[in-house]
Amino acid sequence: MAYSSDEIIKREILDTLGHETNGIKLRIFPQSSNEDQKPFSEGGLTFGFEGVSYGSCDAAWYVDEQWIDGLNGKEINKKPVIALEGTDALSRNSAGNALYQRFHHALGGVKNGIVGVYYLKKGTQKIQPDLYGMAYFASKVEKGKYLITDDLSVVKDLLECYHDPVAFSAYVDAYLEKMHELFITKFNAAYGGDWEKFAEQRSTIIQNGYVIKYAGRMRRNFTDGSQRAGHIAVGEMFLTKYYFYDKKFYYLFPKMTHKDLEVLDHSKTTDKEWFLLRNEPNVEIKTMDDISGLDKECRDALLSIQDTPLKGDAMRTFNKCMKTIVEGFKSGKLKLK
Repeated sequence: MAYSSDEIIKREILDTLGHETNGIKLRIFPQSSNEDQKPFSEGGLTFGFEGVSYGSCDAAWYVDEQWIDGLNGKEINKKPVIALEGTDALSRNSAGNALYQRFHHALGGVKNGIVGVYYLKKGTQKIQPDLYGMAYFASKVEKGKYLITDDLSVVKDLLECYHDPVAFSAYVDAYLEKMHELFITKFNAAYGGDWEKFAEQRSTIIQNGYVIKYAGRMRRNFTDGSQRAGHIAVGEMFLTKYYFYDKKFYYLFPKMTHKDLEVLDHSKTTDKEWFLLRNEPNVEIKTMDDISGLDKECRDALLSIQDTPLKGDAMRTFNKCMKTIVEGFKSGKLKLK
């Protein structure tokens, strides 16, 4: 019988680390259980901050100390120290932004001051260096630290030195620097170390004090469950937010209107990805209605492909419009309201 990705990861965690390491206990549930959907303070594996849930993790290690859950403000006598999200995606032909899609699960722990670990079990693919950069920069601005690894011995090392705060902090800091080296090596090779070149190739506009990331999303991308656009959009959102952590981030969907956002806000009230997109601090979704100075010809062209997938003529129309829009923002002719 073929095991799911979750089951493979959970079995490996138990086989490698057992239920307790160095007096630090493991919380983990069978794949068939829904207990992980509950907040950690209520016996689950979901972490969040100020009412915003970032998704459930596969495992968490805790000690018997007082802790206040940042998701709901509850105080309990179990303090999580590591929150882990795992995937077998590297053995399932997943690459590119597909690997970003679960980044936010462990991020909930990081926002609570916990060490978050995104564990990608070794496979035929390699970890995208972008992930190292996302987690490294997130560790600069969030309360906790975020580590990316394909080796569970990293978690074992963390558990074994946890009770020595100096050693634990030194280990985390050294690992973060290793992650940064892996990221910057790829960044220099791909973009010559130039953020403007990165922006040009990654649908991003860098301005003084803010950054715009644009994507050809349409309303149906978020209402048709088969498209998984919400997962992809969230992953790209966190990549841009943390790469440019010192700037305001505007996520621009130029094929959409305010009406589209209103419809999605009304119909997606229980959708976790849409909720994150609309509530992540320092991130705002913008549409064509928010582009001050956009000429009628460009607006009409975007409206003509509003509900059309981006391929063929629709892609050519979109690219033509975006060239005009990007040039407009750079010259100051266009601004965001």
